[in-house]
Amino acid sequence: SMAQQDLRYYLNGVLLVIESACVRAVATDGHRLAYADAPGHGGTAKHEVIVPRKTVLELSRLLNDTDDTVTIDLASNQAKFTFSDITLITKLVEGKFPDYQRVIPKTHQHHVVISRDALLHSLQRASILTSDKFRGIRWVLGANGLTIVANNSDQEEARDEMEVEYQGPEIDVGFNVNYLLDVLNNLKSETVQFTLQDGNSSALVTTPGKDDFKYVVMPMRI
Repeated sequence: SMAQQDLRYYLNGVLLVIESACVRAVATDGHRLAYADAPGHGGTAKHEVIVPRKTVLELSRLLNDTDDTVTIDLASNQAKFTFSDITLITKLVEGKFPDYQRVIPKTHQHHVVISRDALLHSLQRASILTSDKFRGIRWVLGANGLTIVANNSDQEEARDEMEVEYQGPEIDVGFNVNYLLDVLNNLKSETVQFTLQDGNSSALVTTPGKDDFKYVVMPMRI
């Protein structure tokens, strides 16, 4: 969810919120937002720093190869990450990160739990008929299930239907299919929960029964 070469330079990285028992990572590019918590041990003071995109990608690559504990040391404009036999020192991004708590929906009323695998494959099939420039798909959720619809400039249409348990009103909303594929490919759970309100509101993606991960996707006009 990090931005790439955004003029709002503070979006080109990840916000790390470090508290006594928790490390929180938040990233947004203005179209989607990802939020994840991990347990930690540290001092009582709260710190918020923005780690550059390049550093985040390098850390992700290096941490894939180890389960060792990571020690994070912060200075006024630098951060040091130490694990295994590796020490990585990086400059921090200056600036004020947006208030991510305001972006996360708290009053959406309609929930649906879906098989992650089934939804991923449905979106992959439908995305074949989207164009490179316009990656929009329609998400039609109702009593009869979930229908995913994609069209392209050649008047071709893909329509994929899934059975889901849902009791609320019909919701017809557009999303960038890449943003949905990204979150489904990065989750490991068997099911995912979507919380929605209407066709003009963002969707909140979570793992059922857990609150350590949240992913918000803004709607798009189809």
